[in-house]
Amino acid sequence: MEGHAHDDKDTRMLHALGYAQELRRSMGGFSNFAISFTIISILSGTLTLYGTGLNYGGPVIEAYGWPIVSVFVIIVGLGMAEIASKYPTAGGLYYWASKLGGPAWGWFTGWFNLIGQIAITAGIDYGAAIFTDALLQLLWSGSFHGTQHEIVAVYAVILALHAVMNILSVKLVAFLNDVSVWWHVGGVLVVVAFLLFKPAHHQSFGYVFGHTINNSGFGQGWLWFVLLLGLLQAQYTFTGYDASAHMSEETQNASRSAARGVIGSIVVSAVFGYILALGVTFAIKDQAKTTAAGGFAVKQVFLDSLGSGAAKFVLFICVGAQFYCGMSSITSASRMMYAFSRDRAVPGHQLWRRLNGERVPYMAAIAIAVLAFLCAFPAYFGSNGVVAYVAVTSIATIGLYIAYAIPIFLRLRMGDAWEPGEWNLGKHYRWIGTIACLWVVFISVLFILPTSPAGVPWRSEFTWVGFNYAIVAVGGTLLLVGGWWMLSARHWFTGPIVQGSPEELAQREAQLEHGVRGPAPSGA
Repeated sequence: MEGHAHDDKDTRMLHALGYAQELRRSMGGFSNFAISFTIISILSGTLTLYGTGLNYGGPVIEAYGWPIVSVFVIIVGLGMAEIASKYPTAGGLYYWASKLGGPAWGWFTGWFNLIGQIAITAGIDYGAAIFTDALLQLLWSGSFHGTQHEIVAVYAVILALHAVMNILSVKLVAFLNDVSVWWHVGGVLVVVAFLLFKPAHHQSFGYVFGHTINNSGFGQGWLWFVLLLGLLQAQYTFTGYDASAHMSEETQNASRSAARGVIGSIVVSAVFGYILALGVTFAIKDQAKTTAAGGFAVKQVFLDSLGSGAAKFVLFICVGAQFYCGMSSITSASRMMYAFSRDRAVPGHQLWRRLNGERVPYMAAIAIAVLAFLCAFPAYFGSNGVVAYVAVTSIATIGLYIAYAIPIFLRLRMGDAWEPGEWNLGKHYRWIGTIACLWVVFISVLFILPTSPAGVPWRSEFTWVGFNYAIVAVGGTLLLVGGWWMLSARHWFTGPIVQGSPEELAQREAQLEHGVRGPAPSGA
């Protein structure tokens, strides 16, 4: 009976927000937490950018960068969770911004969120392709050689599998996300146990908590700047937890579950991610070989400290976690695209909001996979995919965090006049929101800056290969979306659209229950 009561309450709340219950509400609170935790994926972001953190700061980035970033991300998450409780809808951030600030704010938030979702999917699955290829090299060394063309081919296969899995069933995705939580937590403990007990020798505490490395190309006088660039490893890992909001229309007791999912996923990831980062760092055997390995740095640590057999096993754990992560990222991104299209903001919106028999926005899932592939495809034409990968992860981090910060800023601006939901911060929203916004401004500037002397346009060693094109992508997005708004969208985009009267919404829900997927109510 309690489950039915929650369903009725959730449906009434969704109707009050203007939408019919089109998606199937079958997730519990744990599954909602699980999808954000899976997308954060400590066995993905922590390890795929480990070589970047090591070369841009060294062991101290793992020892201090991770907890510093964790604290600020928790503050950002608290600001988001309060708003998620008030507006539990798949539109998430853009819906919040529209309600708090108006259509223009919603327009910009939505596009930064959507582009960030596409880029984060690209970053996750491209990183998964690197690790998968590393495992394949160990299993079949004569057939796999780690070339860029090979990695991009593996990347395409992974994206295709994730699209298919998402199209099949939301119940399948929810089940795999539940499994993923235990895979990640258990996987971290297994990997760290191997790294602690198998190697004969470990690095000292002095090395892990005091040693710096600067392989950026910038001189030692720029070490402070290099250390800041190294924060990208942790900051990129802590992305995607807005998934709890995007899945709220499919979650029971959404007003509380979505807020708890956001915060819980960050806190658990912060603890286990730190354990993992320190475990890998203590196990470094050959610093020179590890830093030179770039994207394969973790593979090098595993081989040096564990030997080939154990390295294959722990790499398999990591690849499995990364596979779960990419699957969940497409789930979240497709819901966001569906919701944005439901309100007519995306070209071809009628196509992207289509549901299949499982009430899954299948065309949106396909679109996300294709766009994510194109996002990282430039790596195919380079001899080294590290620059492209760092740029993609920078774009993802900046795009998502701008979208995270805008609703928090608007909530701050409304002050005590805003009526919060069931889960709220009370009077603490002021300092939490202020710190959250300042942190996002800081990292948004930091991660568009050049990551090597070859990327500084006015230096003699400048090359376009070394250029951080994140600034072009973010700036171009701002100009394109802003220009589109000024020339056209401001005349027709009014923010979230009320799909119809309560009677019309109920009629739409009855149609879906009987398998009729015809037109939505007249309001949509």
